Amino acid sequence: MVEETKASYRIKDMAEDERPRERLAEFGPEALSKAELLAILLRVGRKGVSAVQLANEILTDLGGLGGIQRATFSQVCEVKGLGPAKAAQLKAAIELGRRLILETPELTGAISSPGDAAELVRYEMQGLVQEHLWVILLDTRNRKIKVDKLYSGSLNSSMVRVGELFRTAIQLNAASVILAHNHPSGDPAPSPEDVALTRAAVQAGKLMDIEVLDHLVIGRGGFVSMKEKGLGFA
Repeated sequence: MVEETKASYRIKDMAEDERPRERLAEFGPEALSKAELLAILLRVGRKGVSAVQLANEILTDLGGLGGIQRATFSQVCEVKGLGPAKAAQLKAAIELGRRLILETPELTGAISSPGDAAELVRYEMQGLVQEHLWVILLDTRNRKIKVDKLYSGSLNSSMVRVGELFRTAIQLNAASVILAHNHPSGDPAPSPEDVALTRAAVQAGKLMDIEVLDHLVIGRGGFVSMKEKGLGFA
């Protein structure tokens, strides 16, 4: 009886032209799929399952890279084929990406579009499991002074003290602000409460001579500019 060969499940056991690490070295990281990039971090899969296949399972089970970001360490550990070491590698890589975004969005020019403003906060906000409200403070040239992280939890116009939105802006002599909050559901469509809060903030800003330039609603993979939609700014 011919003995069955052991199933290959390590990257080095794969055909050379399928090895993510070698493909990265030859073609660059941008040529690899998300699963291949994760496979490089994992290094090995589990018995009968390659690292790339395991990476695809992780992306499916947790809901993509955003799902890995939102998942707790324990939830990542629960994926079949992962343990504390591999889960830590994945969470560390996601966190490094988050910190890179925080270090590099120092836009030397002015924020000239909703997209510019969204890039300052989108990576971090779309991974939050609770609703958060942040205020981007800008100088007279529309350059970022600070991102003030104010509220977390269920947000509506009755719970948020509008004056709090401008406290740091007054202290730092900001000329204008952009509000940003996330929808943990992933759908960035503004709610009636979002519109009411925006309208109240715009009116308060006029009294304080601090213009509210926009209110961004961040979802998974996208955002909505309430200013562009004319919601709360009429």
